[in-house]
Amino acid sequence: MLFHVEMTVNLPHDLDGAIADALKAKEKAMCQDLQRSGKWVNIWRIVGKYANVSLFNVESPAELHEILTNLPLFPFMQIEVKALCRHYSSIKEGEI
Repeated sequence: MLFHVEMTVNLPHDLDGAIADALKAKEKAMCQDLQRSGKWVNIWRIVGKYANVSLFNVESPAELHEILTNLPLFPFMQIEVKALCRHYSSIKEGEI
């Protein structure tokens, strides 16, 4: 199942810099591991924001929920999820 996910990060201004850096490093490592596995298909930065648009290819909404809630920055995120399906005008085979 394909999902369009928009994540906006809102770190508290008083969060210790070392803690913020550690969370960001863990987040990056997890994101890259999920990309290698094919579950996190791609990620794009939204210009001018601490936010991204990502494409996930997972087995179920429950799997996506598990991934998102385990992200190190999850407690500081506003997340919008949209399920996707193949458009009838698409000339590409398959979901991706």
